[in-house]
Amino acid sequence: MIEVNRQGEVWVFAEQEEGKLSDVPLELLTKARELAGKLNVHVAAVLLGKGVAAIAEKLSAHGADKVYVVDDDKLAHYQTASYMKVVCDLIRKHKPQICLYGATPIGRDLAPTIASAMKCGLTADCTDLQIGDHADPATKENHKNLLLQIRPAFGGNIIATIVNPHRWPQMATVREGVMAMSQADANRKGKIVAVASGLEKFELPVELVESHRRPKKVNLKAARIIVAGGAGVGSKDGFRMLFDLANLLGGAVGGSRAAVDLGFVDHDHQIGQTGTTVRPALYIAVGLSGAVQHRAGMQESAKILAINNDREAPILSIAHYGIVGDLNIVVPKLIKTIRAGAGVK
Repeated sequence: MIEVNRQGEVWVFAEQEEGKLSDVPLELLTKARELAGKLNVHVAAVLLGKGVAAIAEKLSAHGADKVYVVDDDKLAHYQTASYMKVVCDLIRKHKPQICLYGATPIGRDLAPTIASAMKCGLTADCTDLQIGDHADPATKENHKNLLLQIRPAFGGNIIATIVNPHRWPQMATVREGVMAMSQADANRKGKIVAVASGLEKFELPVELVESHRRPKKVNLKAARIIVAGGAGVGSKDGFRMLFDLANLLGGAVGGSRAAVDLGFVDHDHQIGQTGTTVRPALYIAVGLSGAVQHRAGMQESAKILAINNDREAPILSIAHYGIVGDLNIVVPKLIKTIRAGAGVK
């Protein structure tokens, strides 16, 4: 644990693999700028890897005032022990007040390891982050300008706000797609700080022999139109008409966790609290009840069209347009109409 430093920077762990940044640190930089603006401090990104200095400017363009670059052969591939040591050393030296990570496989491994080493708190899978005050009911002490870490709890049935007034840095992970990414500003220049890794005598505990990656079957985040099905679609065959509708509209197919668990559609298509978070221009929800866990992943869609035979289904309460009817009748009619020349603008 480091001492409370209310002038410390707001940090974003800039996750990259093979020299390519994922979207989540760029999304987090947008939120970090908002938080730092309220605290009147700088935003910094922490970039670890081998040959990664070239991508530091992209982090500056997305909002980083400063980028700590640690370039070392031993950081070429992610390993918990080496990355944890480097980040902890940086935290001890520079004393940030907030550290943000993506809730990716790497972030979910690294963030709790660092939190444990630094003896500070960590809130996982946040859906929002704000700056606010907290009055301790036990000590009556009023803490100013804390990180309010907001996330669903108890299976999504409540929204919890978590604070960490005593043990800093305040740390949180945020799922990809939850925060909107700002446009890059090519004219924005941040300070690039080259940092020695300190790993000269560090022995990596694991030797990477081969690496195999399976690309995702669908890029839901990039889709402007998504046709998503739930358990109400009824079968894997039922999802075929959703693929037909999505193909006609130039969109992608998504699914609820229930549909994925039932084997109607692959996990890559899952949307919701335990899947992908999306913000398409049009979201067509077919046979979806609209449980809070699913709504957490799609409620920021610009327009929502819900098709459900239950007029009391929760999805209809957030839909801009609703059709109460049998999806096996409604969807084929939509497909027929679009093939006849109708379109979606």
